[in-house]
Amino acid sequence: MLIIVSLIGMAIVAVVLSLGIMNMAKGGTASRSQKLMRLRIAMQFLAVVCVMAVLYFTAG
Repeated sequence: MLIIVSLIGMAIVAVVLSLGIMNMAKGGTASRSQKLMRLRIAMQFLAVVCVMAVLYFTAG
C-alpha cells in the first residue's frame, strides 16, 4: 500500500512539474508558471501527508 501511494504521489507531482517546465520553456505567461509551481508544492504536501497517513494507520 505504501509503495502504491508513494508512486501515485510522485507521478502527480512529476506531471505538474512537467507542465510548469513546459509552460516556461515555450514562453507561457509567468502567472501560469507561478500557479503550476504553487500547485506542485501543494501536491508534494498532499503526497507526504498521504504517505504519513498510510504509515500511521498500517503501523498498528
